[in-house]
Amino acid sequence: MDYDALFREQLDALKSEGNYRVFAELERRRGQFPKAGNHTDEGVNEVTVWCSNDYLGMGQHPAVVQAMKDAVESCGTGAGGTRNISGTNHHHLLLEAELADLHGKEAALLFTSGYVSNWAALSTLGSRLKNSVILSDELNHASMIEGIRHSRADKVLWKHNDAEDLDRKLSRIDPDRPKIVAFESVYSMDGDICPMEEIVEVSEKHGALTYLDEVHAVGLYGPRGGGVSEREGLAHRIDLIEGTLGKAYGVMGGYITGSDALCDFIRSFASGFIFTTALPPAVAAAATASIAHLKQSSFERMKQRRQVARLRAKLDALGIPHLDNPSHIIPVMIGDPVKCRQLSDWLMDQFGIYVQPINYPTVPKGTERLRITPSPLHSDADIDHLVMALESLWKQCALARAVA
Repeated sequence: MDYDALFREQLDALKSEGNYRVFAELERRRGQFPKAGNHTDEGVNEVTVWCSNDYLGMGQHPAVVQAMKDAVESCGTGAGGTRNISGTNHHHLLLEAELADLHGKEAALLFTSGYVSNWAALSTLGSRLKNSVILSDELNHASMIEGIRHSRADKVLWKHNDAEDLDRKLSRIDPDRPKIVAFESVYSMDGDICPMEEIVEVSEKHGALTYLDEVHAVGLYGPRGGGVSEREGLAHRIDLIEGTLGKAYGVMGGYITGSDALCDFIRSFASGFIFTTALPPAVAAAATASIAHLKQSSFERMKQRRQVARLRAKLDALGIPHLDNPSHIIPVMIGDPVKCRQLSDWLMDQFGIYVQPINYPTVPKGTERLRITPSPLHSDADIDHLVMALESLWKQCALARAVA
């Protein structure tokens, strides 16, 4: 059997639909973010990155870079094993203490990524809490969906950000069953923010454990960067807060925070924690430095908000359609996978602007978009250049404009 032919058949179908992904070969340069080198067959060209999840540019912050360098000098590179077998380093415990403090929780537990922390925590909760049911927002991230599926617990979907629908669904479940309500604060593709207080109150009414994904909010919201739950004064009412170190904190890794018992439970039973090599100590040290800095500095958050508002205003003035939301994420709507890919390519080739097209299955068909994430390190000139490029392509392609 020609297995490669079977592979190519499905890849060709993906390409014909316009959903085949092509990765830019970037070279990040210390101190120059959001500028980067783009490697092509013709050489290396400078581009401005407009779709990074390093939302605040903390991956370039001198204190974060120095912390990683110092830890490499003192510890070497890798952790040397799983957390259970020689891999727990002092830097891991310092980081977990920093994270527990960030969210006002008793404990925290590190994972190798935000995807793994969601997958491991939800699969463990659902499988180990006998006869449990997980109520999941219908737009939850793939990592949460995979964790719930792997748990084999009963699953109930509730309408996106609809606390009344959640209440109805919870009311139909036996009060004696363990119930887990899983939701996100900031949804990364549309940039909308959940009605957190309503969700928490409904969950408390039915005795459900609340599981909150804050990966697109930590570092960005709240007076110390504790996320939307901190901003809204609700962190103490949420049982488990999950986050990432790979977005606003500019490093790598994921985590959960909660009570001592909850974190010890996940530590003791989650295969995604037990059987994987620990984060390098230098990564943990850099993340600790990033979190500590953003706990006491609001400069980066305030500058980012200014640039987000400036870009939105300019897009509105030109009628370039983008989803209105209260977050830092600006989805510029295209609605066609082929055009979305073409626009991304033209922005790169003609204007030195890198924005990755977001197509199915990341978003539903017909809602393809360019997902733009301004940072505090994008200058006013960068914004003007982006808007000029989009305006030029909108005219060139005769694309629809938003109606004021």
